[in-house]
Amino acid sequence: MDKKAQNRIKAVLAEQGKTNNWLAEALGKNRTTVSKWCTNQMQPTIETLFEVAEALDVDVRELLISTK
Repeated sequence: MDKKAQNRIKAVLAEQGKTNNWLAEALGKNRTTVSKWCTNQMQPTIETLFEVAEALDVDVRELLISTK
């Protein structure tokens, strides 16, 4: 079964013209970790997701893929 994407972090970064490396530096996180979030190999915690939303100045809901 194919693994479904759960977040839109990569898409929002692209929309804003920002990179994984920019996000990693903004959050003080490892670049590999951020890369795994962007490829949906791993998901950030809820707390971290809110930090990502704040760094990108978006509503946290924009970072998630709707189930409906």
